[in-house]
Amino acid sequence: MKKVGMWLYQNGGGVEIEKKIVKKLYDRGIDSITGLNLRDVISKNDGIYHNNLNLTKELDLFFSYNAGEQTVYQVYMYEALSRAIPMINSFEAFNITEDKFKTNMLLNQHDVETAQFYLCHRDEKEKIRDIYNKWGKMVFKPVDGWGGVGMVLIDSADKFDLILPFLNQADFRFFYVEQFIDYDGSDFRVDVVDGEIMACYGRKARSGDWRTNITSGGSVFLRDLNNEVAKIAIDACKVTGVDIGGVDIIYDRAKEKYIVLEVNGIPAFATPEQEKMGLDFNDKKIDKIVELIDKKINR
Repeated sequence: MKKVGMWLYQNGGGVEIEKKIVKKLYDRGIDSITGLNLRDVISKNDGIYHNNLNLTKELDLFFSYNAGEQTVYQVYMYEALSRAIPMINSFEAFNITEDKFKTNMLLNQHDVETAQFYLCHRDEKEKIRDIYNKWGKMVFKPVDGWGGVGMVLIDSADKFDLILPFLNQADFRFFYVEQFIDYDGSDFRVDVVDGEIMACYGRKARSGDWRTNITSGGSVFLRDLNNEVAKIAIDACKVTGVDIGGVDIIYDRAKEKYIVLEVNGIPAFATPEQEKMGLDFNDKKIDKIVELIDKKINR
């Protein structure tokens, strides 16, 4: 019997989602071992172990789907494990989408438009002042992380002067900023699995804020998908190589075009509360993920 290792988030309805995936995989003759947190693994000459399970020899695929608990050690072992068995998402795709700069560089090289961005070495941070003077508004971002944590909107000279002492003291290797986009305060989140769109919904920033992230106070609403946004989302996932991706897209009112803000390699399923409001894509997404796992381990 084929065997899949999984580590899925457990909050927000994750427990029930995991149970459905496990059952549907079993119906296809695929066994599942859940709760494989790579924080708890060790490696020896003959493989990578979680308790007495040799992941490198006893698993046919590893499926990691937990955005909120990644550590440096887990990522390190994710890369090591990826050299031995198939993954969803691959480590290469995970590594790209975890880094906003790498993602935007790659997307722009393949004609998928993003916000204008600028990255410089920590010793050249004064160059950011020239960029600010050129753009007028910009967003300081950590290249990794999620949920809008660490992002700062710089929309005045006073704010810029306030953030410089922080940058001088912070132990950053480099500084990354994006031009602030003139948009209506809402975005499209498009879920894609194996090149097929699973869902589209909108997120709207709370009053007085500019971030649409739910963890930053944004709210979810039902939103229709148009062909242009659909194509951009599929293209963004293809370029970054993700099997599963959530693409955040906004409409730039100044340029009159859609642009990609982010490609999330671990987009959440709808929570029970969101399902009640009409976001009913979970079962479709589960079926597609199960199909994808089956395809990858039996190809």
